[in-house]
Amino acid sequence: MHPFRHPFDRAARQAWTLLAAVAMAGCATQAVTTPPAPDPAVSGSRGSTPPSAVAAPARAAVAPAQAVTAAPQAAAAPVTPVAPLPQEQAFADWVQQFRAHARGAGIDTATLQDAFAQVQYLPQVVERDRSQAEFTRSVWEYLDVAVSPSRIVRGQERLYEVRALADAAAARYGVPATILVAIWGMESNYGSNYGSLSVIDALATLGFDGRREAWARGQLLAALRILQSGDITRDRMIGSWAGAMGQTQFLPSNFLAYAVDADGDGRRDIWGSMADVLASTANFLARSGWRAGQPWGLEVRLPDGFDFARADTDIRQSSAQWAAEGVRAAAGTPLPELPDAALFLPAGARGPAFLVGHNFRAILRYNNATSYALAVGLLAQQLAGEPGVQAPWPRDLQALTREQVLTLQTALNRRGFDAGSPDGLMGPATRAGVRRFQRSIGWPADGYPTPDLLERLATTP
Repeated sequence: MHPFRHPFDRAARQAWTLLAAVAMAGCATQAVTTPPAPDPAVSGSRGSTPPSAVAAPARAAVAPAQAVTAAPQAAAAPVTPVAPLPQEQAFADWVQQFRAHARGAGIDTATLQDAFAQVQYLPQVVERDRSQAEFTRSVWEYLDVAVSPSRIVRGQERLYEVRALADAAAARYGVPATILVAIWGMESNYGSNYGSLSVIDALATLGFDGRREAWARGQLLAALRILQSGDITRDRMIGSWAGAMGQTQFLPSNFLAYAVDADGDGRRDIWGSMADVLASTANFLARSGWRAGQPWGLEVRLPDGFDFARADTDIRQSSAQWAAEGVRAAAGTPLPELPDAALFLPAGARGPAFLVGHNFRAILRYNNATSYALAVGLLAQQLAGEPGVQAPWPRDLQALTREQVLTLQTALNRRGFDAGSPDGLMGPATRAGVRRFQRSIGWPADGYPTPDLLERLATTP
């Protein structure tokens, strides 16, 4: 048994989790977290107000004393204390055990008291963590929202407002101001929405729930170190349900590794200081391998008869070598110098093609989703006044659901086209399996799954 896990079995804890919503809703004195209020002193930032408690109902007023001749009243029956529900007690026990662990890891008593005095179990966090979307969006549907005209216009306005700070971060770390502002836009819509949940409460809930206990415990300990350092107070440590914090959504461990005090006030404040927000984001990318002077990538045109199997992010060579194979920039300009570039076809052979370099992979270390990294690059270039995607997207194609991807993976493995362990997610192993099957039936081996390909896989002997 894990030394800090509650001494009941996981099945019982899962049953308690199902009672969470009822248990917490019925607690008359449950603390309520107030969303952060705007901070007028910082452009685009948000402050916060401390959590408030819901007051218990007031007692009825006591009647004036009666005359001695009045009939005596019956004595009130004693009130029996209500025992805590099993889930509440189990969560409290887990927190107490984690406090002992954190104290042993160097967290002082004052920080532990501040962090856990009114810690809450948040049922909605468990619900979000366990929910798995059945339907997935195509890359063009994702980009329609992530790089919408309104986000571009708003981003250009915000870039103008923070230009001096963004340029200072760019000069120090070598990451363009447009990339920094694009990440800011993607992560919190330029500071307008970076979550409203207590990071301590969210991570304690995830740790107690147990599905990702080791990860959540590590992040919770990192959050306590941040509180102990004095960078932020508990009530202002606000973030998403998964514990990502501040205007560019750092996990606590990443905050400890990359956050920067750029304004010199002695605190690393990615919630309220735009200087710290931008410099911390730039430091993250620089430490992730960003190469100054290189673009993230660009849209390209492929020559007739191109072997789409070479459009694989694991096949890397210089842009000069790609040019020798007939790859051309969509804008008609010479390809920029990229020493280890790969071709990326996010919608397969029928969609736009991109040549992406080392800096594209640095963005992936910020968020390991190719659609996210592409959105950051495209948003950044349009913030700079450059055009967006030129080639049309194949909008008639329907994205596979998670269940369909699982079926695809299972069928590929059964037929000998190794797609890795079936999990309903399109990863490199699945794309490689799709390519092998596509070659076997004479289709362009672009690795892109479609309903037609799934049907063909099911019917081909």
